[in-house]
Amino acid sequence: MGTFLISKRKSDEFQFVLKAGNGQVILASEGYTTKAACENGIESVRKNSQDDARYEKLEAKNGKPYFNLKAANGQIIGNSEIYESVTARDNGIESVKKNAPDADVKEDL
Repeated sequence: MGTFLISKRKSDEFQFVLKAGNGQVILASEGYTTKAACENGIESVRKNSQDDARYEKLEAKNGKPYFNLKAANGQIIGNSEIYESVTARDNGIESVKKNAPDADVKEDL
């Protein structure tokens, strides 16, 4: 089972990561000015993670694949790591779809 982990950056912004059951980070958020906004971001991931159209499949400058998860308004709510292959990236998307809806929320503040 996945876990959303809320933490604070050195800049005092809040951010979350979604970790798969094995502890690997599969999605990371932008910085948020308040904890409430960060929690809203988590809810947006839960809601949008099941819609294939919300995943933007991209290629980094080094040619390696990654993805962004976008909200209905087109705003990026999370991005993935850089993967070694398209298959690995697509597996990452499936992992977000599997883990996000029922993931626990924990804090490391």
